[in-house]
Amino acid sequence: METQNKLQKRNKIIYWVFTLWMSLGMVSTAIVQLMKNKDEIANFTTLGYPLYLMTIIGIWKVLGVIAVLIPKLPLLKEWAYAGFFFVMSGAVISHLIVGDPIGKTFPAVLLLILVIISWYFRPADRKI
Repeated sequence: METQNKLQKRNKIIYWVFTLWMSLGMVSTAIVQLMKNKDEIANFTTLGYPLYLMTIIGIWKVLGVIAVLIPKLPLLKEWAYAGFFFVMSGAVISHLIVGDPIGKTFPAVLLLILVIISWYFRPADRKI
């Protein structure tokens, strides 16, 4: 019983560390996208995406972070995690396709890993 409690506590710590890190990453990249930062504009242009997509993704990232962090609503959380997974795996694939160096690809890879770890370690009350 005590071992199970330690495991649950460890998993909860892992969940919150990675979820907060993921949330910070998603919000910070959303802000950059919503502010139409010149480096982000260049990034989107290199990837071949229309610039209006920055606004759409930026808004969805902020809403996704809110959904993941608020209590209850496990179905909404699943949708948010799915959205994060699709947008970040799409970013990784896009960077690889255009031949971007690892320095430009790594942030998307890191956020994708954070999404997966946060989703995997989410507590039972945050699952469907």
